[in-house]
Amino acid sequence: MTIEDVQKDIIDEFSMFDNWEDRYQYMIDLGKSLPLIDPKFKTEDHIIKGCQSKVWVHADMDDDKVKFTADSDAIITKGIIAILIRVFSNQHPKAIIEANTDFIDQIGLKEHLSPTRANGLVSMIKQLKMYAIAYQTQLN
Repeated sequence: MTIEDVQKDIIDEFSMFDNWEDRYQYMIDLGKSLPLIDPKFKTEDHIIKGCQSKVWVHADMDDDKVKFTADSDAIITKGIIAILIRVFSNQHPKAIIEANTDFIDQIGLKEHLSPTRANGLVSMIKQLKMYAIAYQTQLN
């Protein structure tokens, strides 16, 4: 699946819920299904700066695709990173770098986050793209 296909699926899933309470619960459930990061990567080097909560992200390259794992100490934040990892994991670095994230606005996520969580969301996207840039550089 392309990044755009995954984003479309997420938009469709969020549109099934009539209110944000249900959408938050769905995000929490997504966070619970997030493949856990290896505890050895839950270090300062893997923390995303700019998040109110602690969010750890690790990336590996496999068959020219970036694979992400993550964890967070907050349930909503864990749901947010789960959505982002679902979109960006198992994708080619160039696709991650070039991907737009308009789907976040389309599902209404950013407008329903506190300013500090919204800043954390931006930091998460930036960090995932930085990993992709690093791997793309290795491929060139």
